[in-house]
Amino acid sequence: MLFIVQLVIIVLIVAGFWKVFTKASQPGWAAIIPIYNLYILLKIVGRPAWWLILFLVPIVNLVIAVLVALDVAKSFGKGTGFGIGLFLLGFIFYPILGFGDAVYGGPSVAPKAPPPAPPAA
Repeated sequence: MLFIVQLVIIVLIVAGFWKVFTKASQPGWAAIIPIYNLYILLKIVGRPAWWLILFLVPIVNLVIAVLVALDVAKSFGKGTGFGIGLFLLGFIFYPILGFGDAVYGGPSVAPKAPPPAPPAA
């Protein structure tokens, strides 16, 4: 019975990730490739690829996971509460995000604009 529950949770997570990836114009099959799916998730939220290394550092990976979950929520027009839900209850919130009416609005982390030019004298 426990195996069936675990299998259902895994299928929900994969299906949710698949739909989130396709909504963000990324390949859905990337959801089933273990490290590549994190790379695509970072790409979706606009974080640099080197953040993938931070997922390998204990304790730091929890902070990065929270930041990425919050960024995913913002990228799909959701709030901070939804982002925390993505982090804590991803097997529920990723399918809601993927199969719901949320629309991908682009990376939540916009590139920094150059500072304004000083006024002409």
